[in-house]
Amino acid sequence: MLSLVAVVPEPPLLVPELATGAAAETAELRAACVGAAVCLGAASQRWIVVGADAGGRRTIRPPARGSFAGFGVDVTVQLDPASAAAPIDPELPLPLLIAGWMAAAAGVPAGIRGELVAPGETPASCAALGAALAAEAVADPEPVGLLVVGDGAATHSERLPGLLDERAGPFDAAVAAALRDADTDVLAHLDAGLATALLAAGRAPWQVLAAAAAGGRWRGELLHSSIPYGVAYHVAVWAPLR
Repeated sequence: MLSLVAVVPEPPLLVPELATGAAAETAELRAACVGAAVCLGAASQRWIVVGADAGGRRTIRPPARGSFAGFGVDVTVQLDPASAAAPIDPELPLPLLIAGWMAAAAGVPAGIRGELVAPGETPASCAALGAALAAEAVADPEPVGLLVVGDGAATHSERLPGLLDERAGPFDAAVAAALRDADTDVLAHLDAGLATALLAAGRAPWQVLAAAAAGGRWRGELLHSSIPYGVAYHVAVWAPLR
């Protein structure tokens, strides 16, 4: 069964060694992400991580290790406590780097499996993956935690990566409200074309979540929502209602 769902963004600036001068600006976001990881770790130490990556649909299992060296600092992470001796994968996707860093920062000895989708994955494919993950969790006698990784629109200001798009505000307001209310219907019906135009990397992972959580009763809590650098970052936790 899915014991808990956590939703987090994926800016490398979450890692203090990478944040440097921006560490203070990102402190609240970082604390919210670590808090979500603590909640997820308390519910389950087996995590399925859903994120978007240009490499497309695939599964990545432990043992595996990666590094943030490609982002400027060689901070290593692992997907399992038993992965300490595994070779570094220089191409470990960002959602899994973030998941590994979160588990370590929260002190959770989690076993992490990655389920990656393409950024432009169709809503139907996302729904199929979510349904499969839900069925897997139901069949598993042990609790399973779901960590959903992805940013909101990157077009909230004139700065890169995206230029200002006035549709970004309503888009992320709707996402934040859906995450707060555990509203799977809103997430399931996000406009994929609009999300692509807004550079919202979280759209496909959120739609996997929508299908994975569909049919259940959830209590949502929005821990954080901000737009510090023109990119929207949302942190939420969903707990099942028994």
